[in-house]
Amino acid sequence: MSVAKVIEVSASSNTSFEDAIQQGIERACDSVNNVRGAWIKEQQVSIENGQISSYRVNMQVTFVLDDK
Repeated sequence: MSVAKVIEVSASSNTSFEDAIQQGIERACDSVNNVRGAWIKEQQVSIENGQISSYRVNMQVTFVLDDK
């Protein structure tokens, strides 16, 4: 039997939503073991002078806990 845990991660990028997701996943993988999936909850943009200046995602990342 395996047990999983879910953490919430927020990441941003000046390039794209995809880049923000990738950065968030990479950082989560650096912090915890056994990352298995992510659910993108929210996507937001910041606007400056009528242009998108940054992309932000909030996601839930699932990882499997190590066996005892």
